[in-house]
Amino acid sequence: MIRDTDKMQLRVIQPEVYPPPDRTDLFKKFPWLSKLAKMRAYPNVLVIPNLVMFWIFLLAGIFGSPAGNRNIMIVFIWILWWFGLITVLVPLGSRSWCTMCPLPFFGDLVQRRAVTYVRKGNSAGTRNQLFGKLRVWPKKLSNIWLQNIGFLCLASFSAHLVTRPMATVLMLGGLIVIATITGYLYRQRVFCNYICPVGGFLSLYSMTSTVELRSRDKNVCKKCTSKACVAGSDKGWGCPWIIYMGKLERNNYCGMCTECVKSCPSDNISLFWRPFCSDKILKGYDEIWKAFIMLVLAMAYSIVLLGPFGKIKDWANIGEVGNYKGFAIYVSILWFAALIALPAVYYVAIRLGRGFASKGLEATGDGAAPSMKDLFIRYGYTLVPLGLMAWIAFSFPLMMVSGSYIISIISDPLGRGWNLFGTGEFPWTPFHPDWMAYIQIPCLMFGLFYSLKCGHELALDLWKDNRRAVTSIIPLAILLTLVTIAFLRMYTG
Repeated sequence: MIRDTDKMQLRVIQPEVYPPPDRTDLFKKFPWLSKLAKMRAYPNVLVIPNLVMFWIFLLAGIFGSPAGNRNIMIVFIWILWWFGLITVLVPLGSRSWCTMCPLPFFGDLVQRRAVTYVRKGNSAGTRNQLFGKLRVWPKKLSNIWLQNIGFLCLASFSAHLVTRPMATVLMLGGLIVIATITGYLYRQRVFCNYICPVGGFLSLYSMTSTVELRSRDKNVCKKCTSKACVAGSDKGWGCPWIIYMGKLERNNYCGMCTECVKSCPSDNISLFWRPFCSDKILKGYDEIWKAFIMLVLAMAYSIVLLGPFGKIKDWANIGEVGNYKGFAIYVSILWFAALIALPAVYYVAIRLGRGFASKGLEATGDGAAPSMKDLFIRYGYTLVPLGLMAWIAFSFPLMMVSGSYIISIISDPLGRGWNLFGTGEFPWTPFHPDWMAYIQIPCLMFGLFYSLKCGHELALDLWKDNRRAVTSIIPLAILLTLVTIAFLRMYTG
């Protein structure tokens, strides 16, 4: 039996019949995927090559050219990796980047003292032998607020990070040090769960993804006495994310490491293909504030990195311009918009919608209106599809305008004039920048459509009456439409 479950802070929700009829079991459809997930070498066959690349990038950042477009670290991370992450991995692969991320590798190594094999034992409520202090992460910090603030901090220096290799070296090096220290001090992947700034937005936008890792039959989970998915076994480690698969319904906190697939004695866990935006339930203020932050940052990044606003760009680029007063103004506006202004406008929209929809509710005997807290949190999901597509619309120009640097940088990774593969002299060649609007407009309209569609579904679930549901989201729909128009104006002029 699992011990110490009161301290493990399991992420659980109410079970449901699973899988729904609109899901496709990918392990059954493609058996080779199941064999891959059950290999002890997986996911390290992905992590270790990424770790090697990670250290190459760090060395390039230290010893290579200080010019961002001449250094492989900047080009590969902030153009190629970011584009692939936000346009492919997140919408199609959920948190699959977490599967192959090299940042927690040394923390796992310190805690497990193993790379491929499993240590059987009895540590920290698991059936595995773990090492280190194995402390319990504070309950008050068991949310994504640290990730929210961390991402905002990094975003404040975005113009510096994406142009200065040494700044990126310090950021990534710092993260791997933190991941290793927390791996020694705390049980399981505290860094990934609660600290990693990238993990926060992956958590939010993985809700839209078309894949999920789930149990095949909840009844099998109910009868299971070992709970090996979370406690581990001699075939797999206890879930690093401390998730019990029998009660999992959201992608948010599943790192898709497949240890549960290896551990499950009933072969009851599989990878499923599902419709876009299948997860629609935000659980707390930390998650909805992440939605506010990401939407504001999508606009801020578009203004600073793509827009024609020279003065704002100078304010944001503190490392190059050195305008500390302007930088303070920029950061103040950014944080105010993300933490106060957008949430306040959103609150007013929700309040107005609730007032309109609840008129005459008690007189008809239909009960009380949903609380403002429920509406505020539940309707927050409407910001997720639009936010994701705004980030995708932002990311395409980066690749189309600057992607050609990848070709030359492969031959000259340090910017030293090398020509290793004969492509070092390849010129900067933007790829059809005149097409950008034709990509960005459909992206934003697609995001708005799904935001409104999901908003109506959430409203109907809360109000149980279609007329009141529609009425309640009209102010919110107006707000989402105005935000979309602002993005369209930014991208199309």
